[in-house]
Amino acid sequence: MLNTILFILLWVAAIAFFSWSVKKIRRNIKLGKDIEIKDNRKKRWGLVAKVAVGQSKMFGLPISGILHLFVYAGFILVNIEMLEVMIDGVAGTHRALADVFGFLYPIAISSFEFFALLVIIGCIVFLIRRNILRVNRFWKPEMKWWPRLDANIILITEVVLMTSIFFMNASDYILQTRGTEHYKEVGSFFFSSFFVPMLQNLPTETLLVIERVCWWLHIIGIMLFLNYIPYSKHFHVFLSFVNVFYSKLDPAGKLENMPSITKEVKSMLSGEEPPMEEEGEEVSFGASDVKQLTWKLLMDSYTCTECGRCSKVCPANITGKKLSPRKLIMDVRDRLELTGKNIDKHGKDFGDDKSLFNYITAEELWACTTCNACTESCPVNIDHVSLILELRRYIVMEQAASPGELNAIFNNIENNGAPWQFSQDDRMLWADELYIKEK
Repeated sequence: MLNTILFILLWVAAIAFFSWSVKKIRRNIKLGKDIEIKDNRKKRWGLVAKVAVGQSKMFGLPISGILHLFVYAGFILVNIEMLEVMIDGVAGTHRALADVFGFLYPIAISSFEFFALLVIIGCIVFLIRRNILRVNRFWKPEMKWWPRLDANIILITEVVLMTSIFFMNASDYILQTRGTEHYKEVGSFFFSSFFVPMLQNLPTETLLVIERVCWWLHIIGIMLFLNYIPYSKHFHVFLSFVNVFYSKLDPAGKLENMPSITKEVKSMLSGEEPPMEEEGEEVSFGASDVKQLTWKLLMDSYTCTECGRCSKVCPANITGKKLSPRKLIMDVRDRLELTGKNIDKHGKDFGDDKSLFNYITAEELWACTTCNACTESCPVNIDHVSLILELRRYIVMEQAASPGELNAIFNNIENNGAPWQFSQDDRMLWADELYIKEK
């Protein structure tokens, strides 16, 4: 009875804290400008099935893709076993589903052990790639101590959780064969049977401790893992499905018009006065801080897996420019987290005199070629280029601080109606020698 009460109380506390953390993240995302995304639901669900569930973009790098599939599929399938653990924890039973599945029970548990083994293999290889082989994209300047530590914590935790399953099942089987009370015979399981020789000669009391410690380690590990995720890049485990659903469906290079500019242009063409803005509505061109970005761009920042695939294919980054698309997304998340903490501490109207430009430099933004290679390679469909364009718009239209090359183009468009430094009268001089007649 004491174990049952403790089990229930721990789960209530874990779920309550997780809900509180998620509520804060949701609040932070909603700080962004509201946009409506309700079009083409059929295509969006297809993207979720293909990109989020099917992991299609992960296989752009085959080795990483296969290993990630091991961890992704394995972790989900292994935790189906949590259903039985929940029943046992609440009801005080042991192997509650054994009677339900009958002779299929050892096969089912052996299958779960197989996927647990895949998770261990995947995580160990990932740890070797990150810390021994030091794959370049995991050692870029933005991948400082915390992003590296964060990834290692998760990988090591998964190895420990999966390994505990094998020791739990092996000790459980030995206790069955000894006729220990509460451990009914359900048969052996294929992969954990290889651990039996290590434990076979231990006293029953020691085996009881090992089995219970591993059982509780798995439960408490899952609880801690659940509540660590909202503070980690691994929150993409939940958000990736939502983020992919709200992906940009327009062609990657299509620019979104700014409503404020559209109103001005329409008024110039029609000769009518532009409609007055609603009272209290702030008109801004582009974005300088997170509240001026859309909620979708803020969601992108929480969905980022920090895998570095975007920076790996970025031509600016490859050629030594300062731009790293991954860093920009991480900067938005860091700024959004700080904004949320300021709201919690000082209230929603508090201003700290900082902006995204305290994190991101103009040099990074203007290095972007808007080729959209980053958005194409991102496994969770983050839209890096839209973020860059919003920040550029602010630099140009609010600060009038665009680079000299662009200022020359702007002047030419204003004076000559074209980006080139030729008057309209001289525009066809290049064709004189080609004997092309103007119509």
